[in-house]
Amino acid sequence: MNTRVEMNDNSSLKAALSRRTVLKATAAAAAGAGGMVPGLQSAVWAQGSDKPEKEEVRIGFIPLTDCASVVMASVLGFDRKYGVKIVPTKEASWAGVRDKLVNGELDMAHVLYGLIYGVHLGVSGPKKDMAVLMSLNNNGQAITLSKKLADKGAVDGASLAKVMAADRRDYTFAQTFPTGTHAMWLYYWLASAGINPFKDAKVITVPPPQMVANMRVGNMDGFCVGEPWNHRAIMDGIGITAVTSQEVWKDHPEKTLGTTADFVRKYPNTCRAVIAAVLEASKWIDAGLQNKLKMAETVAAKSYINTSVDAINQRILGRYQNGLGKTWDDPNHMKFFNDGAVNFPYLSDGMWFLTQHKRWGLIKEHPDYLAVARQVNQIDLYKEAAAAAKVSVPTQVMRSSKLIDGVVWDGKDPAKYADGFKVKVG
Repeated sequence: MNTRVEMNDNSSLKAALSRRTVLKATAAAAAGAGGMVPGLQSAVWAQGSDKPEKEEVRIGFIPLTDCASVVMASVLGFDRKYGVKIVPTKEASWAGVRDKLVNGELDMAHVLYGLIYGVHLGVSGPKKDMAVLMSLNNNGQAITLSKKLADKGAVDGASLAKVMAADRRDYTFAQTFPTGTHAMWLYYWLASAGINPFKDAKVITVPPPQMVANMRVGNMDGFCVGEPWNHRAIMDGIGITAVTSQEVWKDHPEKTLGTTADFVRKYPNTCRAVIAAVLEASKWIDAGLQNKLKMAETVAAKSYINTSVDAINQRILGRYQNGLGKTWDDPNHMKFFNDGAVNFPYLSDGMWFLTQHKRWGLIKEHPDYLAVARQVNQIDLYKEAAAAAKVSVPTQVMRSSKLIDGVVWDGKDPAKYADGFKVKVG
């Protein structure tokens, strides 16, 4: 929940005002001295009334390239700068992450945007008030089709539709969690090609690290997942990249730093400290080639993703191949920072997932889209942490994008948007 709205006693309000006053004064003094004094502003956040209430924070992650900012915040010590210790904990499935967040075994998680919203509304699991602290990355997922399907001519959406129409059988596609990002990219892409994912195919849920093994034994015709598993399928000769998620939606929201609303209320200083630390790690990753290669080397280790470095490092640099001989440099590869544009928890991003949940029958009625997004996305908390990490924030809480089917999403009329798709459930 929005911590500033939640403050209803004088002492809390005075503390908040005091914090902002100190931050502004510190920033002004440093600027007057000819620039920010290293560590000066962040020191304010690690002592006194802003001292993190919980100093050790267990953050769950799934073995995917986009867990990197959480991992590197811990490995490089950005967490200690803000008075916390991040303990990354490797999880086996998104359902496991959901359960551990809800029952408190995890404090936070590298987690699917749509999973947080699903839990908040009681879809695909227990209902619990949830919070998005920040966005962790844009772009960098893909949809893989099996090599067997590609050999029959299915290499993109249009050709897949033709093959499915000509060769009638049960087609199976996998996503990683029913309300999650990969399910939504998969459904949106199939629908843009005229394929109804619920009428024309069977959709199953498979944890990300198990995708390649399941395709190898023929359990699915295609899957949508994060890297490095799409590139791994190409390296292993069992799949091809039919479309990248950034082709579906350029600079789309992907993973978030998620937690429960209860945790935010109980530990607001801890939340701010972790956001600031992860922002610094995000900035470090995107700062240059050497940092990205160092990141790839770090997260490839057995304790994190457990794959070869070459399965990770190509696509994080934007060097793509589709498994059929085509190669290209993609400027819209996975971004962790992009001058701060990645990390802001836009209300329209959260609302979009709700429109797709309604489109595909995961929720039956239109929710109050904006009200839910305001409950979940911790914009005020993020802005305070961004100030501590010296990261600029956008002036608007909504953004506009055109997706692969040419339809524009801007958050202005979500119910009309959700109902306006030709291919949908019901």
